[in-house]
Amino acid sequence: MHRQIRALVEAGHEVTYVAPFTDCNVTPEPGIRAVDVPRAAGRRRWRAFRAARRALRRGVDGADLLIVHDVELLLRLPRRRPVTVWDVHEDTAAALAAQSRLPGALRLLLPALVRRIEARAERRLHLILAEESYRERFASAHPVVRDTTCVPRRPPAPPGRNRVVHVGRLSRARGAAELVELARRLLPHGIRLDLIGAADAEIRPLLRDAQREGLLDWYGYVPNRHALRMAEGAVAGLSLPHDLPGHRQPVPTKVVEYMARGLPVVTTPVPAAADLVDRVGCGVVVPFEDVDAVVAAVLALREDPGEAAAMGARGHAEAARNHDWRGHAEEFVRHLEQWAGKPVTGGREIGLLEPWHAI
Repeated sequence: MHRQIRALVEAGHEVTYVAPFTDCNVTPEPGIRAVDVPRAAGRRRWRAFRAARRALRRGVDGADLLIVHDVELLLRLPRRRPVTVWDVHEDTAAALAAQSRLPGALRLLLPALVRRIEARAERRLHLILAEESYRERFASAHPVVRDTTCVPRRPPAPPGRNRVVHVGRLSRARGAAELVELARRLLPHGIRLDLIGAADAEIRPLLRDAQREGLLDWYGYVPNRHALRMAEGAVAGLSLPHDLPGHRQPVPTKVVEYMARGLPVVTTPVPAAADLVDRVGCGVVVPFEDVDAVVAAVLALREDPGEAAAMGARGHAEAARNHDWRGHAEEFVRHLEQWAGKPVTGGREIGLLEPWHAI
């Protein structure tokens, strides 16, 4: 909504946006046609699936282009539809293979099924990839428009001294258990942990118990631009994914978002993230699942505000140079206009269907 849709609207296009606005407590941006659908979560997803299919049938009426973001939607596309683009933003097959709560047989079968769906989509749809590393999943070449962030023009506030923050979805694979233990160990030092993001069902009780105990503040889902404003002024931004196949290639978006807001980054050694943080000098890389190392990194940043501010400034400068969405928006719009037909200035109608599972 804040990057792709804004770029399309500013280019003169009319946009219909299908997303779970009510369930995510989000108000649509002015100037778009919003279609509200239920949010699919957990195992009871069929109501949301049916609603999404109905919304798609209505939404594509008169549209020149349809963009979908979720692999599950590839199975629910209407037969009569305009030119359709799959905007690839994640590696679902790798994520499924790493799901410990799935039975062993499903951990083998589901990734293979997803790869078959991807191959079928590649033959029938246009693809646009959010990461260079996604190229290896597909047989043909597809344009890459990186999943970046909007970098504030103003200089970021310096890192603070009394809280750390994690922005984004919370799960065991993304270090939720380590985050709770980190909060417990930082509290005696006068540092609180803010968790901003939706959580997988299996770890919600852990987060609620920690909040009731007074260890941390968990805000749940917050729209991205508001979440990043809330993150400003923290000692550090945390990104603690485990060493799993789905985490090894792209830089987690939250790392770039922390940099854009002038926060030092504390990350596990996911190769792409560790390479970026080390090259830029904008944070600290800690071992996987090592809470002691994260505590030491946070306390060191708090005790050396000059170095923390320098890290934040280097991260912000790198984000402004190479990771600002403003540098990619025109390319994104150009690809869609070419697929929909010749570029226009009077505005074509474009329908977007957002991932409607828990974001």
